[in-house]
Amino acid sequence: MTEQEPAAAGSTGNVNPLERTPAERTRTFTGILVNTALANITTSYLWFALTFWVYLETRNVIATGVIGGAYMLLIALSSISFGTFVDRYRKLAVMRFAAGFTLVMFVLSGVMFLLTPEQALLDLSQPWFWIFTLIILVGAVVENMRNIALSTTVTILIEPDKRANANGLVGMVQGLMFIVTSVLSGLSVGLLGMGWTVVVALVLTALAFAHLLTLRLPEEVRAAASDAHGGFDLRGSWAAVMAISGLFALIVFSTFNNFIGGVYMALMDPYGLEMFPVEIWGTVFAVGATGFILGGALIGKFGLGSNPLRTLLIAVAVMGLVGAVFTIREWAWLYIAGIWLYMALVPVVEAAEQTVIQKVVPLSRQGRVFGFAMAFESAAAPITAFLIAPIAQFWIIPYARSAEGAAQLAPLLGEGTSRGIALVFLVAGLIMIVVALLAFLAPVYRRVTASYAQAAEEEQSEDADSPSSR
Repeated sequence: MTEQEPAAAGSTGNVNPLERTPAERTRTFTGILVNTALANITTSYLWFALTFWVYLETRNVIATGVIGGAYMLLIALSSISFGTFVDRYRKLAVMRFAAGFTLVMFVLSGVMFLLTPEQALLDLSQPWFWIFTLIILVGAVVENMRNIALSTTVTILIEPDKRANANGLVGMVQGLMFIVTSVLSGLSVGLLGMGWTVVVALVLTALAFAHLLTLRLPEEVRAAASDAHGGFDLRGSWAAVMAISGLFALIVFSTFNNFIGGVYMALMDPYGLEMFPVEIWGTVFAVGATGFILGGALIGKFGLGSNPLRTLLIAVAVMGLVGAVFTIREWAWLYIAGIWLYMALVPVVEAAEQTVIQKVVPLSRQGRVFGFAMAFESAAAPITAFLIAPIAQFWIIPYARSAEGAAQLAPLLGEGTSRGIALVFLVAGLIMIVVALLAFLAPVYRRVTASYAQAAEEEQSEDADSPSSR
């Protein structure tokens, strides 16, 4: 990677969005988006498979909760650095570095699986399982650097009035990732085993890396001039966020869905695997994930409205409602419908945040702002995952399966083997609804809305005054 030359803060850098037509830039963005989708499919495929494999072999929700929580925690700890590097270097170079690093880590995981007996890998009291998991974790986490870079390429390549639509397409691609990986991971673990699953992940990672080497981004002559310093510019990230009135509040608002996301991270797979065989559960989750595609497609078609923040909070409140009721009875159709609705709303929350940041934050600081947002939001999920997994394993699930607990929960949650998990989902969803509705009353909600409206007006005025619009 070639580091930028120092420049004054606030400079936009040597980025020439008028070098090619909007249609040509859109084609480049599509290529980057497809490549990122392939990379995300690879890491998610291996990640889903690891979670399925561990639970099926150990039947321990603490293991799945710790794995999922550790993944989000590592993202939280590393995202500031990721954002700093995205600001300091060319976006395409950052993507290539992340792809190459992930490929190396997945090769190491394959070597370790080949050399270590499977029973030793599954012994949670031994270090081999945790080393194996950590290698896959680190490879998957570094791949997320590409998602921060992808958000900045929207600013570089897409016209301002089309960015919400582009962010919706990002959500739609992520939905496709969920569908493909959930089906492949379940089938792979059930039919091929974990060893061949690692091999498939290696092949996909190599293909994504090779394709990335063929892409070009001529608009970015050199990295956008930035005041970022070092490899972990926390001070600059904080300053970039606080420079925009209410931007920190926007990040807090976006974090709401991650709190309930931590509960899902720890308990959704165990609930599904109790209800379905692993091969079927992967397919069931894929059916639910089609909602992700529809949600992203609708944003790509219609955008997010004049106030993306209002759209975000409404979506979070509805997500809480879905989370509260989709396991209220142990019915397969209800669980699938709930997953589908929840997935349809996730792109709305993510696209709303990205659209506001792309509108109000200069390109030279967007990497650190997106990195800070990812760090802050990712920290919420492991908190709840680490807390809820042992509580559910040792207290709630045994209570719900006892004769007394089952009798007490039956009027509200019906009967079944997973009523304890259902109780956790119900309480988490109700909390989410209350928090989202209270956010509408906060003064910062009005400040963020005003900042977005002002930035939109200034952008329209600049476009009207530019020579290309005459």
